Amino acid sequence: MSKVFDEFADEYGPEKIVYIYEPRCGLKGIVVIDNISAGPGIGGIRMAPDVSTAEVFRLARAMTWKNSLAGIPHGGAKSAILADPAAPNKETLIRQFARAIENMEGYIPGPDMGTDEVSMAWVRDEIGRSVGLSKVLGGIPLDQIGATGYGLAVCAEVAQDYAGLKLDGARVVVQGFGNVGSHAARYLQDRGAILVAASDLDGTVYDPKGIDVDKLAAIKQETGRVTTYEGGEKLLLDAWIDLPCDIIVPAARPDVIDESNAARLKCKLVLQGANIPVTARADRILHDAGIVSVPDFVANAGGVICASVEYRGGTQKQAFETIEEKIKENTRAVLELAKSHSQIPAEAALTLAKQRVSEAMAYRRSS
Repeated sequence: MSKVFDEFADEYGPEKIVYIYEPRCGLKGIVVIDNISAGPGIGGIRMAPDVSTAEVFRLARAMTWKNSLAGIPHGGAKSAILADPAAPNKETLIRQFARAIENMEGYIPGPDMGTDEVSMAWVRDEIGRSVGLSKVLGGIPLDQIGATGYGLAVCAEVAQDYAGLKLDGARVVVQGFGNVGSHAARYLQDRGAILVAASDLDGTVYDPKGIDVDKLAAIKQETGRVTTYEGGEKLLLDAWIDLPCDIIVPAARPDVIDESNAARLKCKLVLQGANIPVTARADRILHDAGIVSVPDFVANAGGVICASVEYRGGTQKQAFETIEEKIKENTRAVLELAKSHSQIPAEAALTLAKQRVSEAMAYRRSS
């Protein structure tokens, strides 16, 4: 833990890092509450066997910046359950994890990779608080309605002018055709874009003439693999990196675009659908190549904006309206600042986010 603090801690946080261990059911968990100056932290519960403390910390910090830029009254937090999301005792693990975080009132859990609205229902049943619930429980199911994917499409509407492309007819590659990636593809398709490639852990499917998003989503739901799609070429897992396109949406794990592959991208716009999918050095490479890379805490904020609306009793209609308003405003503000100061968009976004978090921190009691 000291190594994590030495490497990442600064004046913004973290406020708390908690390790959870319950040997009777095999639960191992990590919670990072980063900065809650603006209000209780909202952040998902990630479920994967290989999540590290450093990753959870970075994700929590991304939530701090994301929530501040989104203008919602919440700080940043994140957590992880170190287990396979297909584990037969998943419900037991999540319920035990929920009981372990019951007294962490500065943290409001939501869905993330490996968890969903059912998981959040188990959490709420245990401790009475979570977001991303199903409609039957009075929630707004973030993954079902594709709140994050919708926000990515809204972001693209603004970013097209800065990237020198037209969304109508733009060729899209989605890395990670899951809850975020599939909805992003659908909402981009609604705006005239064409999905030409999609990948998951099994491989990549590619068709320069276009892929039917609804059919691909149905096949993915049925088989769990995009490579079972009837049309197109079946390529290797990382083949998406080298495919010609206009827009790339990395929508899976962190750091998939790094200094080893960034120069190979053949696109004009990167919409960061996952959390921290592009390293800082890769962002510089993309910028120098004339590729606009919209940072995660701007582009993929649709989910947490929706969660905030849900937490305060809002409706699905209000959530979509708020996502559109805030993401359009923030994307334009960040890209304008980056353009006027010849900055990488991530640097401009971080400047704005730090200003807002610092202002919120100024109102807190000093001791």
